[in-house]
Amino acid sequence: MAELTVEIPYTPRPVQRKIHTELEAFRFCVLVAHRRMGKTVLAVNQLIKRAFTDGKQNGSYGYIAPFRNQAKEIAWAYLKRYTAPIPDRDANESELSILLPNGSRIRLFGADNPDALRGMYFDGVILDEVAQMKREVWDEIIQPALADRKGWAVFIGTPKGINLFFELYSRAQQDPSGEWAAMLYRVTDTDSLDEAEIDRLRREMSENAFRQELLCDFAASSDDILIPLDLAIEASRRVKTERDAHGLPVVLGVDVARFGSDASVFFRRAGLVSFHPLVLRGKDNMEVADRLLAHIHEHNPNAVFIDAGQGQGVIDRVRQLGARVTEIPFGSKAMEESRFANRRAEMWYAMREWLQAGGAIPDDSRLISELSAPTYSFNPAGKIQLEPKEKIVERLGFSPDLADALALTFAAPVAVDNGLLPRKTRCISNKYED
Repeated sequence: MAELTVEIPYTPRPVQRKIHTELEAFRFCVLVAHRRMGKTVLAVNQLIKRAFTDGKQNGSYGYIAPFRNQAKEIAWAYLKRYTAPIPDRDANESELSILLPNGSRIRLFGADNPDALRGMYFDGVILDEVAQMKREVWDEIIQPALADRKGWAVFIGTPKGINLFFELYSRAQQDPSGEWAAMLYRVTDTDSLDEAEIDRLRREMSENAFRQELLCDFAASSDDILIPLDLAIEASRRVKTERDAHGLPVVLGVDVARFGSDASVFFRRAGLVSFHPLVLRGKDNMEVADRLLAHIHEHNPNAVFIDAGQGQGVIDRVRQLGARVTEIPFGSKAMEESRFANRRAEMWYAMREWLQAGGAIPDDSRLISELSAPTYSFNPAGKIQLEPKEKIVERLGFSPDLADALALTFAAPVAVDNGLLPRKTRCISNKYED
């Protein structure tokens, strides 16, 4: 068709213009931005421009919000307004779609109805308020839908705890491929709000709310988070060596997979040092038991604590082969029964105190996410209880296997001279297996 020149009634502010430039330089972009920055207007206009300039035949583009009604409420009016000057564009109210004269279509979706997205292909998508979306929307639906035509994706939102958005931002920061970009714009970085309004919000909002909503601080957590994100990040940056662990009891925590997507994890700790865990996926109990026995022979720990909930088959097998291990039921009575509702809460609380005392963890974004996810409360008897694991899985999209394995290393006090095998020189290993 003949070249078409259309002037869209959109004048980006300087910061928006800068963001548009970055969005076009990378295939996958994670944009963390403060409230009222104009993210939705930016996103809609980015979709319109790319639908025209990508040059894809029958181009397919999507704007995805957590809920379809939300997408309609916040983006549909913008999409119609900014495409109104385009000759022969067709707006379909029932489908929430715009058909452009070059054959490209832009459509609005809700992540709450993932089945509506299955079977489609996309040349580009913008996922808005990603912190409220389930992981499978990206992993199982959108990412494959971009693959065959090498489509692009932009993830937009404001921090809201530890979830998919935090992990995507962390991945973009560390990505070596050059395909990902991470951008973060605080209210102090833009001209969206004047200084007087910022000062008013700072006075009237809680400190954590201001840090999260306007300073885009992922580490701003509510008061009921057991292990704050900034504490977990600080622990991941501490440098410890084998010398720091010399002469201290070596403890091994073993969390056995419950379901097919879960992992069996061996986490080793000595004093303030924890080492890279061994992660096994898709292994049956006999294979896990064999690997655990080899791990025990290699590191000769002073104690091995295994989650009794799913690890009974592994426990029976390694005991049959001569290893001494201790089963720990997460739901059993705490050693300090007057303070904790169960053993799980007690172990996690001990892990928090260890981190506060200077404990070091591997620099692993998934481990950081898992550690920072659980909330805590007090039961009617005034005892500390941890958020149910099912709630954590629902929010994270996966089981906190790494964190649970590390927590198991705090199941009970351990002495130096009760090794499971004859003492030998220990080595520090960095093993991570999928």
